Amino acid sequence: MLKNPLRAMLYVLIAVCALTTTAKSAAADTLVEYSAEARFQIDFHVPDAALMSYLPAGWTPNVATAGPAKDANLRVVFIDRMTINGPDGKPVGSNGSNRLVYLVAPVKDPSGAAVQLVIGGLTEDMADAPGPFGVYQLATSHLMQRNISSGKGPLLESQDWNFSAATGEHLELHIKFEKGVGNKTAPADVKFYSSKNPAFYQISKQEQVLDILRNVTTTPPDRVKKFSFKASGGAYSKLFDGSEKTLSWDNILWINRSVSLPQ
Repeated sequence: MLKNPLRAMLYVLIAVCALTTTAKSAAADTLVEYSAEARFQIDFHVPDAALMSYLPAGWTPNVATAGPAKDANLRVVFIDRMTINGPDGKPVGSNGSNRLVYLVAPVKDPSGAAVQLVIGGLTEDMADAPGPFGVYQLATSHLMQRNISSGKGPLLESQDWNFSAATGEHLELHIKFEKGVGNKTAPADVKFYSSKNPAFYQISKQEQVLDILRNVTTTPPDRVKKFSFKASGGAYSKLFDGSEKTLSWDNILWINRSVSLPQ
């Protein structure tokens, strides 16, 4: 119980200000969609010069020097967008779901803020090309399979992804691994910018469960049983010229997102 009336009034004022600030912040963004997704993310270090050719003037790589993301300057993320719904709750896109793979780089914008830069992607949904970031290509050939098996021994999962564009870009992943429970990360607001139009960005309010299967820096127990990855053709050949290094294999069991545009 607060015995000092001035202190009680101060606490009330602080609470009102906090609520007002939160309301103004929420009102400043325009909600675009909600989505529930499963993902598989691979962290790479690709040739620095090749990556720089994708970055707008004044933007620089933001490469971690420690932790599970150490040395990673590019992520290839295979995404099963299981449900996509608009602000009114209705399905968005061709059928309210989609499969795609995109390339995203951790960078700093000209002000020095740490953000994510989407530099490319292949999508199976024609309505999603070139997509919000203007860099997605239609995958004229696409495959996604995820299978889980249980019985004696550990729970195993296999994933097969294969996307190709008419212009030759090709991204392919085959992996089998022992499933874990993963860790739920705290909700976060992440800004994703377009490499084609760096003035454009989306705000992704997201939370996820992440299971790191293999990592060259933190060296958790290695649960990857089989793995192959291919990237080639068109705009991707200079990024994946054979000198790239694979750094982390991350199974994102689920990620829930709300995507907004700044006003």
